[in-house]
Amino acid sequence: MTLPAPLVSSTLDEETARAEVYGLLAALYYAPPTADLMANLRVAVTEAPAAGAVLEVSWRELVGVARQLSDDAIVREYDALFGGVGKPEVYLFGSHYLSGFLNEKPLAALRTDLAALGLARDETMPETEDHVAYLCEVMRYLIAGDDVEVANLTRQREFFARHLQPWATALCEAVSRHPKADFYRGLAGFTQAFISVEAQGFDMLD
Repeated sequence: MTLPAPLVSSTLDEETARAEVYGLLAALYYAPPTADLMANLRVAVTEAPAAGAVLEVSWRELVGVARQLSDDAIVREYDALFGGVGKPEVYLFGSHYLSGFLNEKPLAALRTDLAALGLARDETMPETEDHVAYLCEVMRYLIAGDDVEVANLTRQREFFARHLQPWATALCEAVSRHPKADFYRGLAGFTQAFISVEAQGFDMLD
């Protein structure tokens, strides 16, 4: 996986970077990160090529905390926050934040929209489609996919506004205030900053 620079110079590069950020978020939220992913993150560039990059500070903080912690510590942190048997410390599913329960109406609405996009959950994936990692993967596809009937700004904005924006901040805040969060507090800060940038960008399309 290519890690994104906090700011890029051309429209083409910006779209590639957006897709890569969503891919990175999907990987980091779906499971404890692999050793290769953490090795790449620790050597990632933290200086933006131009001053004033909106994501630069939160990106630098995420890379910084990755450099401070061992792989084992980050795996233990993931399991403490999101794993375990039964109720996790922090939920990663949109339905929890939108309705207070899992597998509720927000998930049904999401499945309807996914079907309209020609997408469906891999049967080997145990998590429901409202897992934040799955939604980030959908956004990555809507940015980088080859089918322009599906992969376009209009579809991106609609999907983001319906299924990610309404609850992503609540997830980030839940992670940030958890006493066991360290690496994932950095990830939540970067996620929140990125979601804010995305929301502003989509607003400018009006």
